[in-house]
Amino acid sequence: MAAWSHHETIINGVRLHYVEAGEGPLVLLLHGFPEHWYAWREQIPALVDAGYRVVAPDMRGYNVSEKPHGVEAYRIGTLVEDVRALIEDRSEEHATVVGHDWGGMIAWEIAARHPNVVDRLVAMNAPHPAVYRREIRSGRSDQRRRSWYVLFFQLPWLPEALFRTFGRRTIERLLRGAPENPEAFDEEAIDRYENACFQPGAMTSMLNYYRSLFRGNLRSLLPGESRPDETTTDGVISQPTLLIWGMRDRALSPRLTEGVEQWVPDVRVERLPEASHWVQSDVPGRVNELLVDFLEDG
Repeated sequence: MAAWSHHETIINGVRLHYVEAGEGPLVLLLHGFPEHWYAWREQIPALVDAGYRVVAPDMRGYNVSEKPHGVEAYRIGTLVEDVRALIEDRSEEHATVVGHDWGGMIAWEIAARHPNVVDRLVAMNAPHPAVYRREIRSGRSDQRRRSWYVLFFQLPWLPEALFRTFGRRTIERLLRGAPENPEAFDEEAIDRYENACFQPGAMTSMLNYYRSLFRGNLRSLLPGESRPDETTTDGVISQPTLLIWGMRDRALSPRLTEGVEQWVPDVRVERLPEASHWVQSDVPGRVNELLVDFLEDG
């Protein structure tokens, strides 16, 4: 078992907590909603054993990282800058970036905006933005129905009130209600996520990631659809990319894995029929094999 240490640093004006372990080329692990660095508990030892230095942050607003107020603090350009600055803070010019869910969305964006910073990209159950927009607009896709929760999260105070009212049951339903592996989230994991989610200000900060989508973040990387803070407009990801997808994801359609080659020429797509949205927790052994194999390929 790899030993890891906990640290804090000021990134982009915000205090971020992160876990670090191992030595070698840097691999940055970005979690999704409603998790934090602990989402990577199964991947950290495997990557360290394979000869990599791993950094897994609590992204702004999550767990014990600082929770700036207001939706504007969670715009995608700001989140991308957090990642770029964290790589620099760890005395590196570039890194492999691995992201799941929201972390995957940020990983796609930093790879497009700062291609010199990202050596390799791994996204897990996080679609390329152009593919997501294609499915949302398509009359043949059920993704619009699956994305109902994104609209619900736009409401003021009500989502927070429901999370508070149902407390631990909400976290258990989110995490244990979907995985195909009943051992994916044990009591320790539920305890950790409950403690993180219900810290003062945490739930609003976490929901602000979704609320920021309707403050200018919903634009994808499609040609000609740039934002003032973008450094790229073509949306093409040039780095070697691995897309890992749990095919039993209830929130994201399997169709989001189709046609990604248009935007990512050097992509390898691994569809795991036995896994849910929480793919790295459902089938950690298989995900670890794919990660190490991809990182060591070339």
